[in-house]
Amino acid sequence: MQGAGTAGAAIVVIGSMNTDLVTYVHRAPGPGETVIGRRFQSGFGGKGANQAAMARLLGADVTLVGALGDDAYADLTLENFARLGIDAVGVMRVPGSSGVAPIWVDDDGTNRIIVVAGANDRLTPDHAAAAVSALGHVHVAVGQFEVPQAATAAGFAAARAQGAVTILNPAPAAAISTELLAVTDWLIPNESEFAALAATAGGGDAAGEAGDAGDDALRAFAQDHQVRLIVTLGAHGAALVGADGTVTRVPARAVAAIDTSGAGDAFVGAFAVGIALGWREIDALALGLACASDSVTRAGTQASFPDRAASATILAGIARA
Repeated sequence: MQGAGTAGAAIVVIGSMNTDLVTYVHRAPGPGETVIGRRFQSGFGGKGANQAAMARLLGADVTLVGALGDDAYADLTLENFARLGIDAVGVMRVPGSSGVAPIWVDDDGTNRIIVVAGANDRLTPDHAAAAVSALGHVHVAVGQFEVPQAATAAGFAAARAQGAVTILNPAPAAAISTELLAVTDWLIPNESEFAALAATAGGGDAAGEAGDAGDDALRAFAQDHQVRLIVTLGAHGAALVGADGTVTRVPARAVAAIDTSGAGDAFVGAFAVGIALGWREIDALALGLACASDSVTRAGTQASFPDRAASATILAGIARA
């Protein structure tokens, strides 16, 4: 394996940017009712921004391609990117709201979330393709389902033209367009997302198997759709379908989980770094699991990710293994 440094690993993330607006209440209000909240916090989110943040914390050169509005949330998001060192040259600005996610959390931990895509829905294929092409050289391109699939497909095609590997995190669960699937190398759903994908693909009985991520269902899906496949399994780790169809299940490290928000994004961002470095896929998977497992020991999304020092330690540990 290569050394632990990530210098020169170039990653572009085509994806969403949101501001999470979290209110903690003893109980949620009923219709027409006003209640007093006990605490409020805001944070940076959106699957694209989260995955970019994890890759950058591991030291990769990261560019984000997406769309923000003309509001204060956009300015704060760009300030956060500057702090992290994420290149926002690929971010277009449009009139109106940026993506936001108002969240209520009751005393028993129940949450109610309203995601307003805002500017995320206005990312265009032309902009995505031009922004990726302008980078000149990319090792890995990452996408999700929180921006239009046509834009992600255009960005992936431009990245592939530069020899990049493309990684799609199909979340939130939805059917994949044929255009996007055609330019996807790696597919990384979680277990429920994989079950939904198998069902929308007409998996029949296989879709039922996919609910518990059976090896036969994983193998068949990867072969039928001509993609490399990893299914993340939460506390149980992840399952990797090898190029020869062999399914390898890798357990996650046992930790005391506090908050699983963003763990899947930590996995995808870290896995992308391993692939960008030219690591063996099993080592890239181990890096993803290590960062995801570390993140669930803290509250929040991006705020829960291992910081630069911790990320460097994790990276070095995998590199030495």
